[in-house]
Amino acid sequence: MRPNDAVFGTDTFKEMHGIASGPHLDALRAWVTTGALPFTDDETVRAHQVMPTPEEQLARAEFTLAWWLHRRGHADAAERHFVRAGELAPHDWTIRRGSMPIRGLDPMGEALMPLWNEWVAAGLPYYPPMKPVS
Repeated sequence: MRPNDAVFGTDTFKEMHGIASGPHLDALRAWVTTGALPFTDDETVRAHQVMPTPEEQLARAEFTLAWWLHRRGHADAAERHFVRAGELAPHDWTIRRGSMPIRGLDPMGEALMPLWNEWVAAGLPYYPPMKPVS
């Protein structure tokens, strides 16, 4: 078990986010080859979890509703809820960037830049990095 944190499979965008992939890949390899876990009990996992705020929880509900509406062909209604989800959780990449392809936006194109600039201006708020298993 592992709480959420920011990990990457390559260093392609390390210059942008500052997180090296090597330690996390080493931890993954250790888990695959030896079964080594980053934490040994649920209590330790819970101590490292960042729990969502009420606004972030509501944003998740808005995102889920938007996705449900979109899948049923109600794009206009879905868009309102995707936007509202992003307003409630402005730094949640799953909500903001993750909704881009669903909404017909390129998640690596022009639509990403305003999101990226907001994120940088806010100090790169992400899950706090955890120490890799040694």
